[in-house]
Amino acid sequence: MTTERTTAPSRQVHRPDRTTAQPRQVHLAAHFPGVNNTTVWTDPDSGSQIDFSSFRHLARTAERGRFDFLFLAEGLRLRERKGLIHDLDVVGRPDSLTVLNAVAAVTERLGLAATVNATFNEPYELARRFSSLDHLSGGRAAWNVVTTSDAFTGENFRRGGYLDRADRYRRAEEFVEVARALWDAWPPGRSPRTVRHSGPQFDLAARPALPHSPQQHPVLIQAGDSDEGREFAARSADVVFSRHGSLEAGRAFHTDVKRRLARYGRRPEDLLILPAATFVLGYTDAEAQERAALIRRQQVSPATALAFLENVWGRDLSGYDPDGPLPGVDPVPDSELVQGWAQAGDRFGIAARWRAHAEEKHLSIRELAIEQTARQSFVGTAESVAAAIDAHVQAEAADGFILVPHLTPGGLDEFVDRVVPLLQERGVFRADYAGTTLRDHLGLARPGSVREEGAAS
Repeated sequence: MTTERTTAPSRQVHRPDRTTAQPRQVHLAAHFPGVNNTTVWTDPDSGSQIDFSSFRHLARTAERGRFDFLFLAEGLRLRERKGLIHDLDVVGRPDSLTVLNAVAAVTERLGLAATVNATFNEPYELARRFSSLDHLSGGRAAWNVVTTSDAFTGENFRRGGYLDRADRYRRAEEFVEVARALWDAWPPGRSPRTVRHSGPQFDLAARPALPHSPQQHPVLIQAGDSDEGREFAARSADVVFSRHGSLEAGRAFHTDVKRRLARYGRRPEDLLILPAATFVLGYTDAEAQERAALIRRQQVSPATALAFLENVWGRDLSGYDPDGPLPGVDPVPDSELVQGWAQAGDRFGIAARWRAHAEEKHLSIRELAIEQTARQSFVGTAESVAAAIDAHVQAEAADGFILVPHLTPGGLDEFVDRVVPLLQERGVFRADYAGTTLRDHLGLARPGSVREEGAAS
């Protein structure tokens, strides 16, 4: 996705008349950078990705800024290139739930969102772990439900192999159904019921190990963008972690997913759409643009650019000049040169589109990689960034954003100090938390006391 760098709200954006309507409220969350090229490792201020002090600093900064939640991704296997560990990535990542249980002890209101795979876990065990976090944190847990379809990751697990794309979503849907039945099976003041479930993926008879947690169900986050993913989100998710951050793409995605809710008896406000976004601040717009360009070149080094193309071409491109044109050779189908990245899909089609785009805009390999790996980015002064974020939310291109700083752990500090007060002055962001649970922060209703999903007795 290309980067949208906004220095002021577009004059074309529709904004409600605030004399007659309350403005839509902005939701903000913080993503701890992980296995990707977002973090600028070479910056002197870049800290550890593993030390607890890094997680504590980012979490406390987010809570100081009254953010909804802290978001941790997942890495189940180190990436490989040419059969060797890809040393341009972070060297490791602790288990998300373990980290967030520790973060719960050093925060009071901040939501705690862990990415955990539904392909290589079991419902009873995972439902218990999330219920534990929700109890320990006083109702601040969230589960980002993800799936994995590659055999490379599957080799780390007893089951081995992988699931086809359609099957991994079927497993995820059944997984969530069973987890919810377990979360519902020990209501307050009553004895735990036995959940009996027999389906294509799971067959169990189990009593929950813990009574209802403060939220009853952790908040469910989903990040898929395919048609199956959007349908899964409309049916089951509370939050969508979207990659559609530009105004036009965001409005189209927002409209599409929200219209699907009615078929499941849900309202538009039952699901929040929060795209990932980066930000770069300056004291003038020109300074911010210059700084953003430097950061992007630090994020996408020459070696990173070549590795990015190798994921599509399936060839060793180390002999190519990163500042030269794209390879003229065709990709290798079904190549295993690069392992651990999301699969490229139609390699030939992607390569053809990239060649045409690079030729039209006179882009080198590295310049193309910089463009193609860019997220939605708010670049400008604190005032223009606050205005742009507000404009996106008022135009229903998003319900807010999950911010991904380029530095760990201090990359969020400047945003909290300079942009958050301006959003508060606009009346579109909370001055303080109004409730204690993550569902309170997000404006989401607590699930009913008894659900009928899954057979229980």
